[in-house]
Amino acid sequence: MTDTPPTIDGAKLLDEIERFHRRFNVFPTEAAYVAVALWDAHAHLIDAFDGTARLAFLSPEPGSGKSRALEIVETLTPNAAMTVNASANALFRLVEASHGMPTLLFDEIDTVFGPKAGDNEPVRGFLNSGYRRGGAALRCVGDGSNQVAGWFSSYCAVAMAGLGSLPDTILTRSVIIRMRKRAPNEKVSPYRRRLHEKEGHVLRDRLAEWADTVRDAVADAWPEMPDGVTDRPADVWEPLLAVADAAGGHWPTRARAACVDLVNAARDDDEASVGIRLLTDLRDRVFCGADRMPTTAILEILLALDDGQWADVDDKPLTSRMLARLLGRYVTPANKPIKPRVIRTASGTPRGYYAEDLTDAWTRYCPPPPPEMRNMRNAATPQVNRGEFVADGP
Repeated sequence: MTDTPPTIDGAKLLDEIERFHRRFNVFPTEAAYVAVALWDAHAHLIDAFDGTARLAFLSPEPGSGKSRALEIVETLTPNAAMTVNASANALFRLVEASHGMPTLLFDEIDTVFGPKAGDNEPVRGFLNSGYRRGGAALRCVGDGSNQVAGWFSSYCAVAMAGLGSLPDTILTRSVIIRMRKRAPNEKVSPYRRRLHEKEGHVLRDRLAEWADTVRDAVADAWPEMPDGVTDRPADVWEPLLAVADAAGGHWPTRARAACVDLVNAARDDDEASVGIRLLTDLRDRVFCGADRMPTTAILEILLALDDGQWADVDDKPLTSRMLARLLGRYVTPANKPIKPRVIRTASGTPRGYYAEDLTDAWTRYCPPPPPEMRNMRNAATPQVNRGEFVADGP
């Protein structure tokens, strides 16, 4: 008679994963602990899903625990591969060559997408395409002139850590954890890789065993979404809620509460961050000392910026209507909504914006300008003939 191996209790295992994170990380909310534990588990089941959520640990300044959080995720996920700066071609080949899909961990992701980064559109393309099963890119392979086209898969679990923000197309595919520095009363255990990595790997292996027992059920699952969670947020959270439902216990309820909290927080952060980025770019890269700018010139400058963030706002380029909507949430020094006004020039009366209307918002919301941008016009900025302006508009 063969003994039947004991069944792994998924809820208790996820409780252990959460406690392991709590030993070394202070996350900003309870919802963050729930989401990260579910994300760790979902990485073991990614072959059962149609899509995968990206995980993004972001903070405005160093020393907020982002890299430590990524290290703990590394110990708990399958085929983990940590990278700081890798080319898109290397990433495609890593995914294609892996025996079982890797879990890619990007530390210092701000070096890839930050303001001083070079052209990293191929990496963004990799991250965007790998969000869905079947995501792939066409690449040439071979030696010298013996090149042939081949498809390379990009579908895999990805977690990131970095300063600032990320392109909108990546943020909307991510569970976002806004890290912050620990308060004096918030204590964690020091992490020692050669000691604690082994403990994490034990949990990782148990997660893998549990995943094998629920893979078929998870693949057929259609988890119920909380009210108001639709479209892209629903795509992001579907695999995490499927994991919670498979685990049972208190996890389905906690997962849906965390989903609502983090989706609402992401919406609030997205609106705020887009507005602040716009104000900052207007100050540092558009006006640059000018007292007024036509809307057409503003859009031309913003859409030509090297980082390309204004060419992709909600999957379309920034327009005059979108510009007015974003700026209309802020007020002038006279406490009235910022609106476009007529600018009288020698050649006509286009509508545009006045620096005097933006100064209060610049002062209240924008970080100090970087030294290299003070009193300078960005090299990519189209020149505006200030001498054409003859009078203030109404």
